[in-house]
Formats: sequence, structure tokens, C-alpha cells
Amino acid sequence: MRHLPIILTLCLAIFVGGTVARAQEISAEQKERIAEQRKVIEELEKQLAEDELRLKEIKQDKSNALKRMNSITKQIKLRTSLLSRTENEIVSIEKNIANNENMLQQTIKEHDLEKQKYAEMVREAYRNYKQNNYIIYILASKDFNDAARRMANIRAMAVLRAERMRRIDSLATSLNSQQERLAQRRHSLDSVQRKASEQRKKLQGDVKSAQKTMNQLSSKEKSALKEKMQSEERLDAAIDELRKLTKGNKEGASFSRTTSNLNLPVKGGTVRRYKGNMAEITGSKGATIHSIYDGKVVEVKRNRISGQYDVFVAHGEYITSYANLESVKVEKGAKVGKNEAIGVIGTSVNITTMQPEYKMVFGIYSPNPKETMRAADCFKKK
Repeated sequence: MRHLPIILTLCLAIFVGGTVARAQEISAEQKERIAEQRKVIEELEKQLAEDELRLKEIKQDKSNALKRMNSITKQIKLRTSLLSRTENEIVSIEKNIANNENMLQQTIKEHDLEKQKYAEMVREAYRNYKQNNYIIYILASKDFNDAARRMANIRAMAVLRAERMRRIDSLATSLNSQQERLAQRRHSLDSVQRKASEQRKKLQGDVKSAQKTMNQLSSKEKSALKEKMQSEERLDAAIDELRKLTKGNKEGASFSRTTSNLNLPVKGGTVRRYKGNMAEITGSKGATIHSIYDGKVVEVKRNRISGQYDVFVAHGEYITSYANLESVKVEKGAKVGKNEAIGVIGTSVNITTMQPEYKMVFGIYSPNPKETMRAADCFKKK
């Protein structure tokens, strides 16, 4: 009597680690982040297209080189930001493709294992059928209770075979769905990569055009252009308003005008003295901006001229400003710790070479509006 093979087959049929293939989608959070990133890219593309049309009209006016220079400089900044965000999108898509490929391979293995287990069950059922083992198995019962239990086992085998077949069908459907999604993401990656390549070529053309136009400017015009670019980064008016919000703030209240030896907001960045209470800090592409001290975020806003973000943090009644951020990781009213990430460095244009660079403008302001503080002096000296 072949009772043992039936019992063994029943044991094998139990769902041992055979998780049903997940037709996993990227998480809702990832979807939201990708959609937001795509929206920003579309806004930049639209703004860039409008500026290109305006620049085309301006170029026809040969007498106004300064106006052309202003427009080209803005276009370089926009295109650099667009390229940076497009490259970030490429990284997101590549990660998604890698996850999909891994999930696909897992599903293929699970599908093959299910088919193998089902084949074993069918072969065992056929052997029992040929040898009339089911009848012998039941007739060998000790009593009616034992016979009922054995008949239940035989019915369970049939149910498990049906369930195994359903799982195989489900896995096959999941495989098809995953393969379609993977194909779509690869197509999307190709499209975005082509866009990035086109933007790099156009950026090179912008820089050459800017350098050529720059050479046509007089010393007075070059000075006016530099002054205009610096005015985009001035935050004095905003600071005057924010001082009212810092009255009585306790977060980071141990900060004072003598606080020094702090880490730079940009790891590995370089500092240049800037006008008034500010310092210009350059860093690498995609560098994270950190709060120099404990504090409270009193304002996050988008600069209407540059399109980049400005973050203002109160340390007691002192304020630090982080201007020209490509994106932010904090919200107004949030508490931040010393060296906590608050955003990502934004793009700018080097007025000397007209090459794009990655820069932020850091400012530090005393509760006393008449007191000038040198922002560069509070950092560790190299």
C-alpha cells in the first residue's frame, strides 16, 4: 500500500514559501515624487521655450548686447537646472527598471517552481490511478472514521492541484504584466536620455553664444550685468520681514554672533566672501545643503527671478538664509538639527567664464539690523 507517497505529496503541496507573485507597483510615495519631478521638468521646459523665443527676438536687435547677455545667462541657468532634473529622472527610471527586472526574475523562478510542483502532483495522481491505490488506501482503513479521514485527504489533493493550477495562471498573468511595464520603462528611459543629450548640446551652444556676446560688452555693461545677477540673490527685504517672526524663538537660541568653527552647509564646498552679510559657496552637482546650527525654518519660498528656492532658518533670533536651492527637504515651521539636510544645491552661471556651476548664497543676520556679520567667518578654517 502506497500510503506514504500520498501523505508526502500532501506535505509537498502545502504552500512552503511559495508566495504568490506580486504584481508590485512602485510605492505611492515614489509615484508622487516622480510625478512632482516630471511636473517641475515640464514647467522648466515651458519656461525655456518661452525664453528661447524672446531671445530670438532680442538677438535681432544688434544694438542691445547687454539685453541679449541677460537673456542668454538666464537661459543657461534654466537649461542647466532642466538638465540636472532630467538626469535625476534618468536615475529614478534606472532604479525602477532594476527593481522591475529583479521582481521579474523572482516571478519567473516562482512560476517554474509552481509548474514543477504541479507536475509532481500530476505524476503521483496518475500512478495512484493506475494502481488503484486510492481504493486500496480507503479499504485499508481501520474504521469508518479512518476511512472518512482518508477520503478527505484524497479530496484535499484534488483541491490542492486546482489551487496550484490557479497559482500558475496567476503567475503567468503577472509575468506578462511585469514584462509590459518593464518595456514601457525602458522606452521611457530611452526618451528621457535623448532629451538629456539634446539639452547638453544646446547648453554648449548657449555657453559659446554667451562667451561671444560677453566679449562684445563694454566694461560698464559687464559691471551692470554682474550687478543684476547679484541683485537676484539679495535677501535683505525678506530678512527685514522675517526678523518679526523670530522674536522669542527658542530653537537654537544658544547661537550668537561669536559662534564659529561650524561645518559648511555644503560638504567639501568652497567659500567666497560676498556682499554684506552673505557668502558664496560652490559645491558639486547634486550636493546636499545642511543647516549650520539647530533652529526653526521660518520661511521657504521660490525666488520669482531665478526660479530657485530660498530657505530661512531662525537660530534664536538670528537668521541664516540658504539661497539658490534646486529643491528643498524641509517645510516652513519645521525644527531642524545641526547639520540636518534642508535641500539640494542649485545651478548658477560663472560670470567670468559663462560656464554653469553649482552654487548657493549663504547669509547670516543679527537681530540688530544695523549689525553686519561676515557669514564666511563662522565656518571652520582650513
